Amino acid sequence: MTALAPTLQGFFTDRLIRQRQVSPATVAAYRDTFRLLLGFISDRTGTTPNKIGIEDLDAPTISAFLDHLELERHNSARTRNARLAAIRSLFHYAAVQHPEHAAVIARVLAIPQKRFDKKTVSYLTDSEVAALLAAPDRGRWEGRRDRALLAVAIQTGLRVTELCGLDCGDVSLDTGPHVRCEGKGRKQRAVPLTANTVAVLRVWLHERGALPAEPLFPTRTGRRLTRGAVERRVATHATIAAQRCPTVADKTVTPHVLRHTAAMALLQAGVDIAVIALWLGHEDIRATQMYLHADLAIKERALALVAPNGVKPGRYRPPDPLLAFLEAL
Repeated sequence: MTALAPTLQGFFTDRLIRQRQVSPATVAAYRDTFRLLLGFISDRTGTTPNKIGIEDLDAPTISAFLDHLELERHNSARTRNARLAAIRSLFHYAAVQHPEHAAVIARVLAIPQKRFDKKTVSYLTDSEVAALLAAPDRGRWEGRRDRALLAVAIQTGLRVTELCGLDCGDVSLDTGPHVRCEGKGRKQRAVPLTANTVAVLRVWLHERGALPAEPLFPTRTGRRLTRGAVERRVATHATIAAQRCPTVADKTVTPHVLRHTAAMALLQAGVDIAVIALWLGHEDIRATQMYLHADLAIKERALALVAPNGVKPGRYRPPDPLLAFLEAL
């Protein structure tokens, strides 16, 4: 066994779990990264994983692995960067444990993250939200559960893992109604609920009739809904909603789009961007600034402040339907 195996084991047990106390999701993501990396090197060299050394993880090999993720596994640049971040974290740990490999480690740490195009966030309009909330069949138990789930997701902006992790006891419908959750980095936060969401949850909790420690949104067998199950339910209801509101069909509706919808609703209501960051559980306010780029109304108000004298503020709108058609081409 080479020095890599005990170093990798110590990285997980000592650095990640004991010292940093990262979440199980982070451990799983890092685990998958190194399973893929060791499998990639083993396939290329014929060396079994327990005989792969730190010196075998040089910069050209790591770069080839990252290219393999993109070209053969068809991973996105974001996923590539996440895998590289896990590898960097291991090498920062290994730099202290094995200074004799400092040259190899330094070259790997110098590998840059890949830049990629950042698209404007997608979100639902008020009419699209209404169509989506009306999509679940309230004559069925699953439909009533899904309507409550959608209402909470759209109003609170919780991440899909936070939605799946909610228990009945996390919801308070008394004075100052709110829902509590544990987000990334084990950070706990409370998100207030509107009167409409409270009404939906009150009916659902009465029907649910569960103990505080049981899942708020369970399966038929009482187990906790998985992330994949929630994504499938949202996609199913989006297909139904498109029949009532055709513009829904133009968007890929996912649980994260519902999170974007909550953020945009707060922004358009005039809520300060710092408050939205706290609402969403963003550690850095820069992660929330993408919503400023998506809100055209904010830019139009800014344009109105700098418009020349005598020029009517606002966007150009063709005076004739035919001109409007030609402008849209």
